[in-house]
Amino acid sequence: MEDKTFELLEKMYYDINKKFDAVNEKFDEVNKKFDAVNKKFDAVNEKFDEVNKRFDTLEAKIDQKADKTDIVRLENEHGQKLDVLFDGYTQIYEKLKEHDKRFDEQDKRFERIEMNLVTLSQKVSSHDSKLEVLEELVFNPFPDSPSKA
Repeated sequence: MEDKTFELLEKMYYDINKKFDAVNEKFDEVNKKFDAVNKKFDAVNEKFDEVNKRFDTLEAKIDQKADKTDIVRLENEHGQKLDVLFDGYTQIYEKLKEHDKRFDEQDKRFERIEMNLVTLSQKVSSHDSKLEVLEELVFNPFPDSPSKA
């Protein structure tokens, strides 16, 4: 009887560990995706730095000599480039929000698994105590009767 209980506990332990491994793999995937998003943010920041440097250079040139057509042309060209950069930033931000939402869902799922584990542990403990009572009854059915010597 104890062997079956032990085997059942072993199987439950194995199943729970397998689920935890799956959850850990999901977290690893999420971390990889966050790393990729961070790299994209770094690239966007580098582009903004480049644009700022170019603007500084252009401002210096404009301060030296500029006519209105050059200024309008430059504003249009760079305005379009900034719009594209901002669109990229917006897309990355939206993707990051999606990942945050998925991470929160995984966190909630992990909490549910933990609660189920606690419930299972309580049930196993309860069943252990009931098994002890049953074993006592099986091996000593009449505890109050006088023993035959």
